[in-house]
Amino acid sequence: MMTMEAMIQTLPDQYRWADRLSIPDLPPARSAIVCGMGGSGIGGQVAATIAEGPVFSHKGYGLPAWASSLPDAVVIATSYSGNTEETLSAVEAAREAGLHIVAVAGGGQLSELALAQNWPLVEVPGGLQPRAAFGYLTGAVLRLVQGLELLDDTGLDEAATLTDELIGADLDGPGRHLADDLAEGLAGKITVIAGSGIASVAAYRWKTQINENAKTPAFVATLPEADHNEIEGWSTLGSALRRTVGVVSLRDEAEPERIGRRFEPTTRLLSEGATIVGEVWAQGSSPLARIASLAVIGDLASLRLARDAGVDPVAVDAIQELKRTLGEP
Repeated sequence: MMTMEAMIQTLPDQYRWADRLSIPDLPPARSAIVCGMGGSGIGGQVAATIAEGPVFSHKGYGLPAWASSLPDAVVIATSYSGNTEETLSAVEAAREAGLHIVAVAGGGQLSELALAQNWPLVEVPGGLQPRAAFGYLTGAVLRLVQGLELLDDTGLDEAATLTDELIGADLDGPGRHLADDLAEGLAGKITVIAGSGIASVAAYRWKTQINENAKTPAFVATLPEADHNEIEGWSTLGSALRRTVGVVSLRDEAEPERIGRRFEPTTRLLSEGATIVGEVWAQGSSPLARIASLAVIGDLASLRLARDAGVDPVAVDAIQELKRTLGEP
């Protein structure tokens, strides 16, 4: 089994693989619903955020009640293992609703279904943890959304180049040094990641990577929504508990001016008595490259947190135990 460090180092080549991908013939579409869970599902969140046409991300069983009313909707089902229970449920709901289905999988039942039903299928390379296949899964979804004419430029080539530069040849690039500094401030703390727009997608990636790799709680504060509720939610916590919280802000130069003005007072109110660990600014020009530049810093920070805590970032024992309890493959 590859180490998580080695898996993360493959990210630039994953983006390049997706950029070169031959897209299968696709049905005509005016909208898409991307269904996937966990590491397999974040590509739908990215696509829903950067697409020019209507693209929706669905995480759960079945489909939203409104799905069958969408004109010429295509359901893009993504599962790295091909056996994700919720995603297979969404596929069955799409079949019953008579919707077009496209599959992204690394094998399993979803690949078998797609081949048996002659659905368009993108088979992604296996051998990784789903969360480490971010470039494969997100890239495949974006290329499909592009093929459906709901997205013009994927930004995959720029994302590959920028991620390569940040990671470095031996995980010794500038991104690693920044991530180590942030992880030092977050050690032993519950992380709150603040972000808006495309940065909020990267913030969610940070959260899930810290959860799975470092085995530590982490939460996302999405601006401006957090200003209407979450800033009140910390007000009664004692100082001792507040000191267990570390706040990181993910920023983007393309964020609206009014959003930019909110970050300082929001993080101050969120973290009064806690640690404001720092800000990370997106790099690159395309939306995907900016998301990728923020996300990879979170990947690297989660690995440093795992190392310092003495935990294996690859193992997901709690998730596996839950699947055994539920009888899932």
